[in-house]
Amino acid sequence: TIDKVRVGSSVTLKKGSSVFKYSIVGSNETRPEEGRISNESPLGKSLLGHKVGDKIVVHAPDGEVVYLVDTIE
Repeated sequence: TIDKVRVGSSVTLKKGSSVFKYSIVGSNETRPEEGRISNESPLGKSLLGHKVGDKIVVHAPDGEVVYLVDTIE
């Protein structure tokens, strides 16, 4: 199993009752509409190095968004 988020990881996040799944990829492979986000994006950068159970705070244009890391593959 993978214990920390890194480039190439698939991550499931929870925000309240919503669930999001993203793959962390290099900037040239980014396809946000397919859930492939860049390791250089605000969310991707915030996730790197975190573990399951960690809370992530992302500074979005309309304020802070808090996610919980649910799974890492």
